[in-house]
Amino acid sequence: MAKQQDTRKLFEDLSGAGKSIGVLTSGGDAQGMNAAVRAVVRMGIYVGAKVYFIHEGYQGMVDGGDNIEEASWESVSSMLQVGGTVIGSARCKEFRSHEGRLKAAHQLVLRGITNLCVIGGDGSLTGANLFREEWSGLLEELVRQGLIDEEAAQNNSELHIVGMVGSIDNDFCGTDMTIGTDSALHRIIEVVDAIMTTAQSHQRTFVLEVMGRHCGYLALVSALACGADWVLIPEMPPEDGWEEHMCQKLSENRADKKRLNIIIVAEGAIDCHNKPITTNHIKELVVSCLGFDTRVTILGHVQRGGTPSAFDRILASRMGVEAVLALLEASDSTPACVVSLCGNQAVRLPLMECVQMTQDVQKSMDEKNFEEAVRLRGSSFNVAVLNVGAPAAGMNAAVRSAVRVGIKEGHKMFAVNDGFEGFYKGQIKEITWGDVAGWTGQGGSILGTKRTLPAKHLDKIAEQIRIHNINALLVIGGFEAFECLLQLYEARTSHEDFCIPMCVLPATISNNVPGTDLSIGADTSLNAIVETCDRIKQSASGTKRRVFIIETMGGYCGYLASVGGLAAGADTVYIYEEPFDIRDLQSNVEHLTEKMKTGIQRGLVLRNENSNENFTTDFIYQLYSEEGKGVFDCRKNVLGHMQQGGAPSPFDRNFGTKIAAKAIQWISRKLKESYKNGKVFANTEDTACLLGMRRRTMAFQPVVQLKDETDFAHRIPKEQWWLKLRPLMKILAKYKTSYDVSDSGQLEPVTRVRPKKAD
Repeated sequence: MAKQQDTRKLFEDLSGAGKSIGVLTSGGDAQGMNAAVRAVVRMGIYVGAKVYFIHEGYQGMVDGGDNIEEASWESVSSMLQVGGTVIGSARCKEFRSHEGRLKAAHQLVLRGITNLCVIGGDGSLTGANLFREEWSGLLEELVRQGLIDEEAAQNNSELHIVGMVGSIDNDFCGTDMTIGTDSALHRIIEVVDAIMTTAQSHQRTFVLEVMGRHCGYLALVSALACGADWVLIPEMPPEDGWEEHMCQKLSENRADKKRLNIIIVAEGAIDCHNKPITTNHIKELVVSCLGFDTRVTILGHVQRGGTPSAFDRILASRMGVEAVLALLEASDSTPACVVSLCGNQAVRLPLMECVQMTQDVQKSMDEKNFEEAVRLRGSSFNVAVLNVGAPAAGMNAAVRSAVRVGIKEGHKMFAVNDGFEGFYKGQIKEITWGDVAGWTGQGGSILGTKRTLPAKHLDKIAEQIRIHNINALLVIGGFEAFECLLQLYEARTSHEDFCIPMCVLPATISNNVPGTDLSIGADTSLNAIVETCDRIKQSASGTKRRVFIIETMGGYCGYLASVGGLAAGADTVYIYEEPFDIRDLQSNVEHLTEKMKTGIQRGLVLRNENSNENFTTDFIYQLYSEEGKGVFDCRKNVLGHMQQGGAPSPFDRNFGTKIAAKAIQWISRKLKESYKNGKVFANTEDTACLLGMRRRTMAFQPVVQLKDETDFAHRIPKEQWWLKLRPLMKILAKYKTSYDVSDSGQLEPVTRVRPKKAD
């Protein structure tokens, strides 16, 4: 253990003393930019650096004066939940000229700012890199003009640049998700969900235009998330004759008694001749060919507005911290880098390599090489699907995806109602393509779900497998689903009927399933927590200083409380995984009291429901109320089952859709591998797996191998990745703590996807 401690790379070893960091937002605004600014400011101050706001983007850097303002800890308070960018953004023509960059360099040298954190798109980041390349020449020119002396030039000889991509279009190569994209998807899905009710009432067709001049991400993913009938994006122009094909598809859906049609169009959609495809053209097409009542909705800047989602707040906070780490570790030989998201891990990539790849995409599209553009972006069996455990938003999207991909793969799909309780009772029936229409946006579990484990009913379940000739099993659920598959795997020695490919998809708001960083449903629950915390804090606006004590769900797993606390800007979070005593409680109260004596008006304390059997939510509320007398008063709120309900977030809809499709493809492969002599027989470890996201990849892991990683008594994994975010949350709440930055890593090369060679 001691040896392991020695190899840790600690945040305390990195000092920002004597350094100045400038943070700016440039180009189009995106929800979550403020969370990134907040993280940069607080982390920078935490390590002893001076941090400066550069208002109005590069224009503020060129103009100087009040546009460059030193930031304080309190100046970023209450920014987390605000959309757009509080420090302002602008497109600056002057910075594109040499004279403009010379003025900007002068303004930075006057304040000793030699570290820049730029939040924007590829144009903003390209400008930052050019600025860095010219830096030494700009300093020489300033010395010649007598605007700075040799000593100032020497003291500011190196300029370090770190970028974060803020763009709702998700059009930057090198990162899985840019800041603002998830929030934009939230706005789109909110509109689509609202439109679907009125469209169904009148049997209408709706054509929706979403943003994306050169990138179809928003259109494609929102189409997946809402179950649209047709989608048009710039990267994949439809072939000649697409109009007839689309109208035929719409007609077939209407004939199947589907009361509405949704067509989603990216604003930059084009046909294979580079001719724009407009929403009005599509409307006229549908009306003239089919006679359907058709309406057009152009979402426009609605997609940029509103409160940032939980995902964007967490992403931006993690990226902001990683940006400060990168600046602290930068040297004169370090190229400008961009902080990116790969799977569930923050990584650093060379800025200009990412920019070049992004520009290559547009070049390929301009040259009508659409396959290259997409590349740069990235026998019949019976398969049964069932839900197990508590309902989680996104379960229905996963079932829909599994059913339709299964049918496409040539399988006959069966739905099991009420989990394994329904299984042993024979509540099994075939489910068709049309049966799952409209399921993507539905919350809860349409199939029904129970916590019943199969161990006591193995004989009856085996009998039902024989009766319905079930050849493979897909179980979607939480910790119980993992336990169920483990029991079925262990029963293979006594029941040959369980020797079939089996896969579990983690779906639980608690995010407590071993073998995965993320579970279907957790993102929706986090958004419910964050929205509630925002409203609770807002309800006290204008009153005296107030602290809110909020209890979250999660069993013994502190994921919701911890990550929700990070997204909501909590001061303290109490969880089971991090034991605490009365001395810790007292220290937290004193820390909050001191903060409240400054300009801070609101305090937020989250407690996981099973964090401690004695220090209950009532106890903590009473303790804070007593100790805070004269400084602040308290309120408490138990969130309860509202965290489980509601429509699934765009992330959960898409995560459920993608992970289920991947699972069915895996099941298809395993069925082919294990089909011999007219029978499926699969009894190896790798035929009973859990599909989860681990760091950067989606991985199938044998459930029997996950046993050793599991604390069955408390229903949690023994190691949980998000515990590494706990110190980050404390740092942003002004606590001094130890922070392991071993995962921050070094600059990595950009990986390009190569086309497969023909055999």
